[in-house]
Amino acid sequence: MTSSRREPAAIGMAFLRSPTGVDPFYGEVIAGLEDALHPHGMRVLMQTVPTARDVLATYRRWALAGAVAGIVISDLTVDDTRASVLTGLGMAHVTLGQPVTPTGGAVVRVDNRTAMAHAVEHLVALGHRVVGRVSGPRQYAHTRTRDRAFLAAMATVGGTARTVVGDYSAAGGAAGTLELLRGADRPTAIVYDNDVMAVAGLEAAVGSGLDVPAELSILAWDDSTSCRLATPPLSAMSHDVRELGDLAGRVLLRVIDGGPAEDISAPIPVFVARGSTAPPATTRVDPAG
Repeated sequence: MTSSRREPAAIGMAFLRSPTGVDPFYGEVIAGLEDALHPHGMRVLMQTVPTARDVLATYRRWALAGAVAGIVISDLTVDDTRASVLTGLGMAHVTLGQPVTPTGGAVVRVDNRTAMAHAVEHLVALGHRVVGRVSGPRQYAHTRTRDRAFLAAMATVGGTARTVVGDYSAAGGAAGTLELLRGADRPTAIVYDNDVMAVAGLEAAVGSGLDVPAELSILAWDDSTSCRLATPPLSAMSHDVRELGDLAGRVLLRVIDGGPAEDISAPIPVFVARGSTAPPATTRVDPAG
């Protein structure tokens, strides 16, 4: 990459503002981006904004000012227009996710459908037939992909699937867990759409008097230090998030340098068994009494 191609020396990411801050998942993505960018004298310019409209306004402002050489798109929503807007602006970009319709730019595909199917397969292999899930927000395309995959995988084995909608926060994980634990059709295992909700769900379950994993198995999405340090350590659908960011950075750098906009697939998350998953108990205690 020539010195002229390195100006401006930044890649942009804009996130919707959240009371809990940027999800730890994206801290790892950004670290991976920096791994790819640092040898080229580049950095990540990150901005949080209150609405989706402000995300597009930020892109247009960056393009007009020449503030960034390219942009990383994440958390695709239903009918997401960001890639097409950036293509119209002539801005190099890479999308992390599974865009339904090609709209220009590079893509690093994350296969949530297969990963969710594998998650259910591992829980079913342990003997679980009533499985709960605390999902991410429904406006995200990957949440809906996981929704469909979860229901289909449980239907295949004649099991029962229960989903409550979370928001990726600890409070959302705890509330979703307690909702799932109420009622007669209580799950023997719960899948969480991120690690933050899973750790909080573990605390809520234990606080309700349940033994994990003897009476409830817990499976986190996105492995993290928090999962490994939990008591018991959390089983997880694990992938190298930092490597995902590095991959996106390298793909985007090639576009900035005049190369083709590639469409590649990231490695599928794998099930890592730890102390929070086990076969279901034959008898269980109802925490609601």
